[in-house]
Amino acid sequence: MKNDLMIRLIQKSKVLVITNLIFFSSVFSSQEFQFSNPEDQGFSEERLKRLAPVMQKYIDQDLTPGVLTAIMRNEKIVYFETQGFMDVKEEKPLREDAIFRIASMTKPIASVALMMLWEEGHFQLNDPVSKFIPTFSETKVSTTSDASGKTGDLVDPKREITIRDMLTHTAGLANNYIGNKDAYRKAMYQPRPKSNSEQINRLAKLALNYHPGEEWQYSAATSVVGHLVEIISGKSLDMFLKERLFSPLDMADTHFYLDNTKGGRLAAQYTPGKNKKIILQDPGSQKSRWITSPRNIFSGSGGLVSTARDYLRFQQMILNEGQLNGVRILAPSTVSLMLENHTGNLPIWLTGPGTGFGLGYGVIVDRGKSSSPLSEGSAYWGGAYCTISWIDREKNIVGLLMTQVRPYTHINIRRDFQVLTYQAIMD
Repeated sequence: MKNDLMIRLIQKSKVLVITNLIFFSSVFSSQEFQFSNPEDQGFSEERLKRLAPVMQKYIDQDLTPGVLTAIMRNEKIVYFETQGFMDVKEEKPLREDAIFRIASMTKPIASVALMMLWEEGHFQLNDPVSKFIPTFSETKVSTTSDASGKTGDLVDPKREITIRDMLTHTAGLANNYIGNKDAYRKAMYQPRPKSNSEQINRLAKLALNYHPGEEWQYSAATSVVGHLVEIISGKSLDMFLKERLFSPLDMADTHFYLDNTKGGRLAAQYTPGKNKKIILQDPGSQKSRWITSPRNIFSGSGGLVSTARDYLRFQQMILNEGQLNGVRILAPSTVSLMLENHTGNLPIWLTGPGTGFGLGYGVIVDRGKSSSPLSEGSAYWGGAYCTISWIDREKNIVGLLMTQVRPYTHINIRRDFQVLTYQAIMD
């Protein structure tokens, strides 16, 4: 169905990547990132050419609709490529300014928002969450990790949940992965909550899976982080982010909901069907749930849509120790604290050995054990639609991959992109 068009797209991609970069830069203002010959930033241009064919393989096998990949070094874009489609049926080529559902890549953003309030003296990281959300003072621990509390015993936690526990996913919260998942889902989503406050208070009434600080389990903890932003600032999370992060950083296309497709820029989202071949799940049209859903939940855990341009700006701000283009968001010491490993030797089951977790980011603590090309101390996180971004402070790199397929555990596209990025670095 799409072979002829794919041949044309591949031929187009074989033109110097810099051509694509120049087009991308022309869309925006003078405050945009500069573009550089890869060789001038320590990359092998010849080796970078290995990247596009590997990404194309996933598209040709109908495992993903389209892929956007970007690499920055020394605050300059050295690689930016779009391949495949925003909408497969319509054979609509993926745009450089496409809008993607970024899911859990919202977490670093919500965490930065809370740390901005920490810098203003509103709380300490070891403060109990119940200081701001009293319902958490009554939370019990299930000895059987049963969110319903109907099996085993309910016991008092050994200590209260702290704000730091929420930022690091060590709070003990019931979740969608371990324990009584059905009870958790029913309590959190049925019926749909009318506000962040309602949802977080439901969560606080569920039994914990474990004592705070004793394990790492991925959860909706960053939704609590987002609600803490609301309580402390007196503003809804979407308004706080718009005023304090998105507007100052010129992230004009990052939102929790959309009024429209922004000129056809919303990418369609797919899911594996028969033989893992993608089928449409959420269209990139006015029928998308990011346009039609009620606008009363602003999830710090995973609610945003964004563009490559916007997310690169956010990540470069972090890599620049809290500032971008003269706009200071966080102090350098705060960024450093966020990117430390806060989980010690606790197993991080989601990302595996050699990894830890900071305040909103996963971190590489041992390259050998993690089998990762990223430098130790690199910070990263991905999203449920197969997006990922990382910052490597040692190499001064920001990497970004955007696509729209969920679930994605049957493909290695994110790891492949990281390996292909680092094999092209020559210094």
